[in-house]
This record gives sequence, structure tokens and C-alpha cells, in this order.
Amino acid sequence: MKTKLLILGLILAIATPLALADEGMWLYNNFPKDRVQKQYGFLPTQEWLDHLRLSSVRFNNGGSGSFVSADGLAFTNHHVGADCIEKLGTSGTDYMKTGFYAKTQADEAKCPDLELNELVGIDDVTAKIKAAATPSMSAADAGQAQRSAMSAIEKDCATSTGLRCDVVTLYSGEVYNLYKYKKYTDVRLVFAPEYDAAFFGGDPDNFTFPRYDLDITFFRVYENDKPAHLDNYLQWSKVGVKDGDLIFVSGHPGGTDRLTTMAQWQYLKDVDYPSRLASYKRRIAMLQNFSAQSPENARIAQEDIFGLQNSQKAINGEYEGLRDMAMLSQMNTAEREREKAYMDKHPGEPNPWQEISNAMKVNREIYSPLIYVERMRGFYSGLAAYARILVRASEEKPKPNGGRLREFRDSALPSLEQQLFSTAPVYKNLQTATLALSLAQMQDALGPDDPAVKAALSGKSPEEAAKALIAGTKLEDVAVRKQLYEGGKAAVDASTDPLIVLLRNVDSEARAVRKRYDDEVDAVVRRDGATIARARFAQTGLNQPPDATFTLRLSYGAVKGYEENGKKIPYFTTFAGAFQHAEEHGNKPPYNLGASWLKMKSKLKLETPLNYVSTADIIGGNSGSPTVNKAGEVVGIIFDGNIQSLVLNFYYDDRQARAVHVDSRGIIEALRNIYGAEALANELTGTKAAGK
Repeated sequence: MKTKLLILGLILAIATPLALADEGMWLYNNFPKDRVQKQYGFLPTQEWLDHLRLSSVRFNNGGSGSFVSADGLAFTNHHVGADCIEKLGTSGTDYMKTGFYAKTQADEAKCPDLELNELVGIDDVTAKIKAAATPSMSAADAGQAQRSAMSAIEKDCATSTGLRCDVVTLYSGEVYNLYKYKKYTDVRLVFAPEYDAAFFGGDPDNFTFPRYDLDITFFRVYENDKPAHLDNYLQWSKVGVKDGDLIFVSGHPGGTDRLTTMAQWQYLKDVDYPSRLASYKRRIAMLQNFSAQSPENARIAQEDIFGLQNSQKAINGEYEGLRDMAMLSQMNTAEREREKAYMDKHPGEPNPWQEISNAMKVNREIYSPLIYVERMRGFYSGLAAYARILVRASEEKPKPNGGRLREFRDSALPSLEQQLFSTAPVYKNLQTATLALSLAQMQDALGPDDPAVKAALSGKSPEEAAKALIAGTKLEDVAVRKQLYEGGKAAVDASTDPLIVLLRNVDSEARAVRKRYDDEVDAVVRRDGATIARARFAQTGLNQPPDATFTLRLSYGAVKGYEENGKKIPYFTTFAGAFQHAEEHGNKPPYNLGASWLKMKSKLKLETPLNYVSTADIIGGNSGSPTVNKAGEVVGIIFDGNIQSLVLNFYYDDRQARAVHVDSRGIIEALRNIYGAEALANELTGTKAAGK
């Protein structure tokens, strides 16, 4: 695989903690402004950074986005917005297939459960969290004390400000920041292209370049049933980008493993990645078989298939990097040198690398029950997820805030309740199919004698059990869910709903394995990972960003092509290239651009840039991140990385790894000359305000 071409040049780089070139998913409160100025001759001011931060939003279903007009307009990727787009469809209306455009605000369609978060403040609460754990405490007790302190800080913040407040763990627990978000929960769909245009090239072209995708969706946030007025939003660039331009990416990378230990990498390589890939393969095959049974089945399963195929390809790329023995050997040598240097200075103290290695042994031991029972891979169904929330809420809410499981802390309940009471449609035939497979997977992983397996199957086959469970439940009814939630423990204990009964019956086993993970894995990694981070800081200072945590980060880089297999890959593609790419594949799925593109081809400026690449440091979760120039103007939006970028989870290299963007010029060209969305294009370019 192409990953191997990067390794030789990486050896020296990954042996040192110093950041490389454009490396870094940086915290907004520790952005390396001087480094950017030295490298690119541009110094981002604090005012510039604050404006970009306040113009960025997190899509709480797993992506990024930004505000792009004073009237609450926001945009992200189509594949981030697809969850709402699919939920707004019906058996007679498929917006994934046809696209959607609200010509007036009255036509904008409300998403059933979408939440957008705007980061309005960051406080350092490290001292408060660390003070909760005394030196005499065990790792387990320290972990619980710190979780309790986090919940208390979040509750006080939410109560005093009315904001969403989350304590974010950074550098494995060496640093803690309190992130304060303004929440928008009235989010309405404004525009989405057809799936064929948004994901042109389908899975074969995913994580490749050249690309030709219009992977965008526009939403509007409302307050008090009116479009929200925004003081901070991004202006649209009139000129776009050119080769070598400095660009910035403001988004929410989901997670990286650059500062973790070799033992943690080995756990991913040996246990987690192989298990996930095997699960993805079975689930994709099942959903494809389900889809083949009817057009309606295909409609309701499409988003699930896309998500799984995307995850499968991403994890495969990361897994390939972890299987390169030369790279692993060099990384191991570098870690052993750091370990020796630390232990020479701290003789007689516990070895933090060994402590984490011991924790990973526990992680391996408990992997299957943790994943299948506690983390619900064995109960893969939206209705089963509702049942888990209801069962857990009935037990957790009566407890003091600091003693609850983290997802039930007071500050998290409003967002959890929004999901629980979603009016999104529920398709029981799809729920039955997904639950049947997950029950079969759990039986294979844990064995037929496992208590959770026995409770789930009750002597039936996985298919029979799933059919009975989904047919018998009433949890698709929002009113039923509200009644159980508001009735608390008495109502949940008295319920005979089969999914409630099942999740009650497996809860003790699930909680037991979670406690082992919290006490013997997470708490140890938090304690000893923080020790390793302190040692790194003592040697080099705080010159590396923490691993990603699905919180707002700022990356930067240059618009730049690359070379692959001796061939120069230009930095951009055009509409003309999209039509040519379709013709080369016979205009057949997944290379069919759609009727609207073919109809309007003669009106398009075919040389308009559509996609481009840059050296910006990104990872999953950055999807939908705005790309801005030095003036802070939108010049594009992240929607993918090439195949060489997948190892960015573990280390950065800019020779071939590239972030892939939709060009701002291509977006306006498509809105005006394919979709006739003049009002939307005018709102973006400031030609005419929304609703005027």
C-alpha cells in the first residue's frame, strides 16, 4: 500500500517530539501564531482567531461546520447532514435521491434531533480537577474523584451561564479545559444536492484524489422560531485559492493516537481494528442484502451503508500503517529511549509505560463484553439504544450528580433528552435486521453460555429473538419513551416492554465490565499518560497539540498538489473533469452525476474549480470544517482526505497526505447554474440578505 512509501522519511521525524511543517490540530487557546508567521509571513491576531472560533460550529452527530451569514445560515458536508436529510424523507419523498432546496425560509424543514454547538469560551480547570485526586488514592479512586469534580464544574457552569459546559481531558489528563458552548437545537434544512453529486464516485473514489464531489449541505439555526441573528459568521471569498496559498481549517477532529504508547498502538493493531473490520464487513453485507429487497429498503439503509463503508475504508488505512513492522520497530526504539531517560531521573518510582501496558492487558481481556454488552455492539438498534438510556436514566438520575455515569450528569441531560425524544421515523424492518445480526455477532464473540447472550436470545435464534423484540416493543412511540423517562425507576422497573426487560437484565453485566474499564484501564491511562505528558513538556515545552477529542481545533497548511507513482497530481479539479470522469465510467452508478448536472451542463463555466487539496492536518470529524484564507473568508470546506492521509491518526507527513476540499467557487457555480438557488448564493456572497 502507498503508506509504506512514507515510512523511510518518517523515521527521524517520529523519533522526536518536535512538530513538523504544517503538523498540528491546535487548541485555540494555544495556537502557534509565531510559527505560522515565521513559515508563511502571516500573524493571526487574537481578534482573527476569536472571530473564526465563534463562526465555527460542531454538528453533534459527528461533524463540523460554520456560520456563513448573519441570518443563521450554516454549512457542512452532505454526508454530515445526511442523517437529517434521510430522516426528513418518506416512502414517497427521497431527498437523498432528489436533493432539497427551500426557496423561502417558510420552506426550510426542521431536523428532528440535530444539535449545533458554538464554542463561546474556554477556561483552564486543570488545578481543580487535579486537586480532586490525592497522592494516596488508587488510580480507580482518583479516576472517580476526578470524574465527580468534572461533573460538579460542568453543573455549576451550566447553571450559572445557561450554556452547554463540557470538561475536556487533554494530554491524557495532564490538562483539563472547560469548554462552554451555545447550543442551537432548532436547525432547519435549507439546501442539499442529490446524493449522486454529493458522493460522486461512491465508495471506489472515497479517500482518493482527484475527486469531483459537491459534498455540501446548508442549514439555518433558529431561535424563538425566527432565524438566529449572528454577529460572527464567515464571509465568502470572491477569488478562491491558488497554488501555494496559506489556508486554515477550523473543525472538530474526532480522535487521534499520536501521543499514545506502543502498548496502546499494539492493542489497536491486535484487537480493536481486526474486530471492527470484521464487524463492518458483516454489517455492510447484511445491509446490502436488505437494500436489494425493495427500493424503500434501499432508501432507509443508504445512510447506514455509506457510514459503514466509510469507516471500513478509514480503519483499513490506519490498520495498514500499524502493520508496517519497520515503522513500529523505529517507534518502539524511540519510546524505549524516552522511557529509559525518564526512569533514570525517577529511580524507584512506578514505570508509567509499564503501567499503561498492564492496563492494555486488562483491555484485551475485557474487550468482547465491553464492546458487545456495555457499548452495545451486540444490541445494534436505535430502539435498543432508547431502552438502554431509559434503563440507565432510571438508576442514575436519583444519584448525586458527581456519582453518576458521565453521560447522565446534569449538564449532559438536555442533549441526551433531545436525542431520546427525537421525532425521527423508526423503521422496524431495518431495526429487526440490524439487531438480528448484532445478536449473532455477540453470540459468536461471547459464546452461547454468556449471561447477556442467554438473556437476549432466550433459547431462540438471533433472527427469531430480534423479530420478537422489535415486534413487541412500543419504544418507537415518543409518548411511550417520555412516560417511561418521566416515571423514573418505578415505571421502568414495572415495564414489560421486551427491550426494556432485556436491557434491564443485562445491565448488571454491562455495568460490571464498564467499572473494570473505568478503574483498571481509563484511570490508569489518565494517571500514567499524564505523567508521560509532563515528562515530554519538561523536555520540549508545550510545542505539540494534544490528541484530538472532537473539540474545536485549528489546523493550517498550503494548497498544494503532490506526486504519486511518478505522476504529478494537480492541486485542483474542475466541473469539466467531473463530466469527463463520468463519461470514462459510462455514466453508470456510482459515476452518474445526475439529471440536473447533465441538463445544465451548457450553462456551466466548466473550468471552475470544484475540489482541491492542501497539506492541512485533518482526521475524521473534520468533515464539514470551513477552509478560510488569511482574510478569514471561506475558500472551501473539508470533505475527505486521500488514502495517504489515513495514517495521520498516528503521525503526520505532508509529502503525499492531503486534505480534500470542495472549492468555494465551485459551490457558488453549482448553486447558481445547476440548482437555480440564486437566493442562497446571494445570501452567501452578500448580494442580498436572507428573507429580503
